Amino acid sequence: MNARSVPELLELAIQASIAAGRAIMEVYAGHFDVEHKSDLSPLTEADKRAHKAIAEQLSPTGLPLLSEEGQEIPYTARSMWQRYWLVDPLDGTKEFVKRNGEFTVNIALMEQADRPVDGTGIAVPVGGVIYAPAQDLLYFAWKGSGAHRLERAATYAAMPAYERAAMSIRLPLSARHNTYTILASRTHRDERTEAFISEQQLRVGAVELAFKGSALKFGLMAEGAADVYPRFAPTMEWDTAAGQIICNEAGKEVTDVATGKPMRYNKQDLMNNWFIVQ
Repeated sequence: MNARSVPELLELAIQASIAAGRAIMEVYAGHFDVEHKSDLSPLTEADKRAHKAIAEQLSPTGLPLLSEEGQEIPYTARSMWQRYWLVDPLDGTKEFVKRNGEFTVNIALMEQADRPVDGTGIAVPVGGVIYAPAQDLLYFAWKGSGAHRLERAATYAAMPAYERAAMSIRLPLSARHNTYTILASRTHRDERTEAFISEQQLRVGAVELAFKGSALKFGLMAEGAADVYPRFAPTMEWDTAAGQIICNEAGKEVTDVATGKPMRYNKQDLMNNWFIVQ
């Protein structure tokens, strides 16, 4: 296992996310073409440049990198990893294409946990970074640290993660909303989500809906800006791992609907089950 501590590795992940953010914003500022992958999801030059920047920044750690835009790695190899990076270089490519600013860089530091017999995954996140480059807004956490929010993140040089945490806002925020708030995806709405919303209306009465793209939904949940975030549409492991540790450290649970337990990672199939954050 890498000799660096989790806080040391997390600061490297923060620097990698900011480097990826710069690469993304260079593309965002001009004209870009949109390709489509085999699953019809969009792909841009920004996705590729962000992956390259992260891979270069994290290479000195010597840890394996599992990225949405990286090479496919067989489970036989992945299952041997004790610690690795789980990365979505550009989460919310649809939002990027729409130019609404609601896209993020997600980097999670993963560690092998006990091996369950139900195939739910053999790894858990122990550190996570969500960086929104269009807003220069950073969410980060590592196990036992609490969750943190930092504005104008790219203006700060590299520093120990403890110092960065001390200068950040600790989550959740003290200000609370009055109406029960359900957070939903801006681009993924389905019948199951609508049914969940109806169930909550029957349970608590009036509800308010809030919409946000990408992993920014995890940031809002960590802030305490919403009460629940149900996800009944496809996601992959790199979409959620960083958000999970950030929400956990803010006192929220990310529950696998199929098992009723916390989400697990490094499964044979990297697609997540449905989940609920609350």
